[in-house]
Amino acid sequence: MMLRFFVFLAINFSALAIGSYLMGGSPVENTFYQTIEKAPWTPPGWVFGAAWSLIMLCFTFYLTLFTSNQTFKELYAFYWIFGVQFILNVGWNPTFFYFHQVFLGLIILLLLIIVIAWFCYIGFQKSKMQGVLMLPYLLWLLIAFSLNGYIFLMN
Repeated sequence: MMLRFFVFLAINFSALAIGSYLMGGSPVENTFYQTIEKAPWTPPGWVFGAAWSLIMLCFTFYLTLFTSNQTFKELYAFYWIFGVQFILNVGWNPTFFYFHQVFLGLIILLLLIIVIAWFCYIGFQKSKMQGVLMLPYLLWLLIAFSLNGYIFLMN
C-alpha cells in the first residue's frame, strides 16, 4: 500500500510540475495574466500553491484507499478516467496562460469538475472518508471555474 501511495504521489505532483512548465512561467511573470481584469475574490498567489499541494495530497490518499484490494482489471475504467483527469488538469494551464484561450479553459474546468464530482461520488459510495478526501479538489475547481468565468465575462 505504501508503494501505491508513493506512485500516486509522484504522478499527482508531476501533473502540477508539468502543468506549471507548460504554462510558460509563473502567473507573476505572465503579461497576459497581469493585464487582464481578475475577479475581486481572486486569492493571493501563495494560496494557489498551498491549495494544490493539499489537494494533491488528499487525492493521493483517496487514490491509494480506493484502489487497494482491487485488481487492475477491476479498476480499468477508474484508471482511464484518472488519465482523463490528469490530461485535463495539466492541459488547463497552457490553454489559459500560454494560449490565452479563456473560454476553452472554462470548458476544460467544467469537464474536470464533472470528473472530480464522479470521483467524489464513487468515493462516498465506498466510505465517507474517501468522499471527504475529494472535497478540497472539487471545491477548488468550483472556485477556479468562478475565477475563469469572471475573466471570460469581463475581458
